[in-house]
Amino acid sequence: MNPKLYFFAGIIFGLAFLPFRPAAAQQETLASYAVLMDAGSGTVLFEKNADVPMMPASMSKLMSMLLLFDKIEAGEISLEDELLVSVDAWERGGAKSGSSTMFADPNSLIRLEDLVRGVIVQSANDASIAIAEGIAGSEEAFATQMNHRAEELGLEHSNFVNASGWPDPKHYASAVDLARIARYILFEQPEHYAYYAERDFEWNGIRQSNRNPLLGAETGVDGLKTGHTEESGYGLVVSAKRGGRRLILVVNGLGSKQERAQEARRLLHWGFSAFRSYRLLSAGESVARVPVWHGEHRHANLITREPVEIVWTPEQRRQLEAKLIYENPLHAPVSADTPVARLVFSAPQAQSVEVPLWSKHAIKRSGMLSRALATLEAMVYPPVP
Repeated sequence: MNPKLYFFAGIIFGLAFLPFRPAAAQQETLASYAVLMDAGSGTVLFEKNADVPMMPASMSKLMSMLLLFDKIEAGEISLEDELLVSVDAWERGGAKSGSSTMFADPNSLIRLEDLVRGVIVQSANDASIAIAEGIAGSEEAFATQMNHRAEELGLEHSNFVNASGWPDPKHYASAVDLARIARYILFEQPEHYAYYAERDFEWNGIRQSNRNPLLGAETGVDGLKTGHTEESGYGLVVSAKRGGRRLILVVNGLGSKQERAQEARRLLHWGFSAFRSYRLLSAGESVARVPVWHGEHRHANLITREPVEIVWTPEQRRQLEAKLIYENPLHAPVSADTPVARLVFSAPQAQSVEVPLWSKHAIKRSGMLSRALATLEAMVYPPVP
């Protein structure tokens, strides 16, 4: 029997299970690449070239820190451990290199937590290389681990060949992958997130300020990371929380520090003002009642497993349509452990989104006599197609 589609004209549902990706948002940006994401749901509110691999510059240090913090949580290394700043790390990332640095001395031993602050606050390349060498033996081996972890996280448009973000044709990441990295750090590594809000850090008598232009200058901004090379332009991964809502913004390919700050500020303001968070269904709430063929019960109540919350513009919410798709009727036995139907949502300017539904209770197959009577009934009173 073919799946049958049912349309609920007056019911508004939402999405908590899969990211919602608008086909086109009514917004423009000077950035070559951009993603604005609702942190709580993972909903992408606005995007421009979001899946296109780009040179992330120092924004890729977020992936280096994600890998490091995972290892700390696993007990493989401690923030109190001391790591060596090799001559190679000093030459390629220290004061001699002319790049972003914490001014670590060659052949010095530095506590890992200080190296972390160097990476996050000062975007220090010497600290990034020292961490990579201390953990994996070499920066190349550390990058291999970064790629393995990225694959586990489902980052489909990224590849890392170093820990610092130094320009390389084979080193790239997409804006949406950077947003997902930031979201992982926020929710899976919250005990380490405070480093991204630190305003400054001093090492070797040299105090440097955090390069995030919105940190302390824009309401609710508390992280994450800037990036800049001649090849990549000016970029930023930033997160802000206002009124219980949190957004993640990624921009890259901008022409100056000023342009980066202005675009990031403007897009954050737009995201907080244009979109609303709606709780539409509670966990376990019944969505529909559908027939079951040859079951001990003749109907199954379909439910969601998680609270359904979605971030929409008010106009999208008003125009949202919900369609229920399932095989009509369901065939017993019906499991309560696997989805048996799905809701499909659509709205103007939006891609269709599917949400799985489960039967509230398992329904066993009925006895032979009951099945025979049901078959006879169907022959006499065939169901309306």
